[in-house]
Amino acid sequence: MESRLLVVVGGGVAGTAAAIEAARAGVRVTLFDENPIAASMARLNVPQFFGQRFAGDIHDRPLMIERVRTANEALAEAEATGVDVQLGTCVWGAFRNSESSRMLDGPQLGLADDERSWLVKYDRLIVAAGARDLGIGFAGWHLAGAMGANGAHLLMNRYQALNAQRMVVMGSGNLGLNTARMALDRGVDVAAVVDLSCSVRGDARLSSQLRDAGVPLYESHTVMEAIGADGDIESVVVVEIDANGEPVAGTEKALAADTVCLAIGLVPNVELLSLLGCDLRFEPELGGYVPDLDEWMRTSVDTVFVAGDAAGFHDGMVLDSEIARTQGRLAGVAAAESLGAIDRDQALARRADLQAESFDSTRGEAYSNWASWLQSLLTAGGPGALVCPCEGVTCAELVGLQPPRHLNWDSERTSQRSLSALAKDAPADPDQVKRLTRAGMGHCQGRLCREQVSMLLAEESGSAIAAVPFMSYRPPVRPLPLRVLWAHEETEQVRRDWPKWFSPTSPVLG
Repeated sequence: MESRLLVVVGGGVAGTAAAIEAARAGVRVTLFDENPIAASMARLNVPQFFGQRFAGDIHDRPLMIERVRTANEALAEAEATGVDVQLGTCVWGAFRNSESSRMLDGPQLGLADDERSWLVKYDRLIVAAGARDLGIGFAGWHLAGAMGANGAHLLMNRYQALNAQRMVVMGSGNLGLNTARMALDRGVDVAAVVDLSCSVRGDARLSSQLRDAGVPLYESHTVMEAIGADGDIESVVVVEIDANGEPVAGTEKALAADTVCLAIGLVPNVELLSLLGCDLRFEPELGGYVPDLDEWMRTSVDTVFVAGDAAGFHDGMVLDSEIARTQGRLAGVAAAESLGAIDRDQALARRADLQAESFDSTRGEAYSNWASWLQSLLTAGGPGALVCPCEGVTCAELVGLQPPRHLNWDSERTSQRSLSALAKDAPADPDQVKRLTRAGMGHCQGRLCREQVSMLLAEESGSAIAAVPFMSYRPPVRPLPLRVLWAHEETEQVRRDWPKWFSPTSPVLG
């Protein structure tokens, strides 16, 4: 009988560490990583906020696979230990029997590559899916050249395909400072690092390196707008803010740049955990919603484990990869023990050897800082900034619960709608707001607007951000071409008769 299978989702530091640890214990392991992604996904800002700043190399799939492997030597180590490493394969769904499902013969993942989609059963699952970029809108952020720190990191590190000449970095801390340093190391001119704080946050050595390199560090500043022509950013206007976060008149500065990189924060990727029914809690200091975990990185679903940024992200993790690596090893040991590959005493001994550091031992200031950024950008740029660039929904339209402009829908009832009215009895539900305004329904599937929608709802309703209901996830959690979901050709009859379904004279429509 074939041995039981452990699936690891994510081939970063935590995922590879987990896979190697479990494989060395004798577990059959398959690791899936969606990198390298297709250029079509990068254009949709999936899985990260790429902002159209990728070079033509990204179309060369064999080259990208080679670069992804070269950037992470642990992938080769994993394969050497017997791990089945599957690159370029995304996980678009996760399914298990629950109160709403009784027919599955075991937990399964929905997978897809460039050519097909399929399901795979597993006995244990380790989610090391990382984190995504936080998006907070400002005037002009829909132009090509606005991107996220994780998107920039992926293009600079794994793909070696960042197409930027001069960059403005929004946000300091280790995330922003490290992004600026990486850009300089790869020949990208950094026009400025801009931060709301009255002093630069983050590693002192990094900030000193940037100052020595001549990078201006604008403290107590925010971004007013990005300006461009022909769809591309050409300059970024920053402005000084006072102690109340208000713009100081006459302090505007236009910085020549083709790229503005949002390094305000990262958000744990909990889509698969949500689909599997794992208990999530709101931790503002760890990037938002994170899974409930025990000391073995096990979730409330006892067959599912988590490691790395998906378990919760804080700024200290940017410069210390050992935190994610140790979490991955812990999860690998725990999964191996749960499958009977090692006994409890062996697992405890290995855990002692790891001298594991709790993943939340260092706390950040995520949501409080994010809320300050949101307020400063709204104050400096006005409520006309897009909160959802995919669907073209502005902050003002979201707060007014206005229907999409392209519907040309105008009525007395819609003009009287407002968040304050919706939230009279309870905090407004982001899922309901999404249906009314389409914010979050775009091709990025809410990756750019999910958090700022929740923050706007909290602010307008006078509620704590933790009181705003969780915006749900549904499969597929990755946009997929129809030819991948269903690779078969339609029948000749369907091809011949299909237009009749749309004809006003169709008997079907009657």
